[in-house]
Amino acid sequence: MYNLPNLLTISRIIVIPVIFLAIYIHTAWWSLLTAVLFIVAAVTDYLDGYLARSRNETSAFGRLLDPIADKLLVVSALLIIVANHLVDEISYIPVCIIMCREILVSGLREFLAEVKVGMPVTRLAKWKTAVQMTALSMILVSAVSSAYPENMFVSVVGVVGEILLWIAGALTFMTGYDYFQRGLDYVRNLEAQKKSAPVQAPKAAVAEDNKKAPKSKKSATKKKNTRKTVRAKKAAKAE
Repeated sequence: MYNLPNLLTISRIIVIPVIFLAIYIHTAWWSLLTAVLFIVAAVTDYLDGYLARSRNETSAFGRLLDPIADKLLVVSALLIIVANHLVDEISYIPVCIIMCREILVSGLREFLAEVKVGMPVTRLAKWKTAVQMTALSMILVSAVSSAYPENMFVSVVGVVGEILLWIAGALTFMTGYDYFQRGLDYVRNLEAQKKSAPVQAPKAAVAEDNKKAPKSKKSATKKKNTRKTVRAKKAAKAE
């Protein structure tokens, strides 16, 4: 369980409290530390899956923890962005879309897991993750501009990051709708199968029908033999 891919996944969860402190600590050094930790954690998101496949170290523990670590990391970064006003208020729209999508997909996965139906990650969802992580990293880097307002490079990075955030929001909406449509199609197929299945009569009705049904040939033959035996005994007594 504690192989290298799983340790990388666990490390993403460990750094989340440190990253989250950026809401309360607004120094340039802490902003830079937050951005670096987030970028490293985002890179491990790719590395743990690659190492698990290349080294044949995939495990149920890793499959369980990996999506949880990703969602916790993304949601923490989004909260920092909103709390520290690192983007314009209009850009809260893609932030809200991304957070709602994470909740939607988690609910769908939980429901489909109960009926043993998988929900594989699409290529578009992978592109969404890459754009989303890049946008969040650039926006967190732009927080350093508060200490160095004359640095135009950092300011440009923040603007590009905010544009990428809108692109990530659009991709998030598309993938979220795609996942929801798949779940809805499964539910519709399940309901259609229930309606087309033959209706079974209640047990009480079946028992009542069995009482009213004619007796089997074997039962009738047995009754006939019994009557013959009784008549034979009466004849023997008469003699």
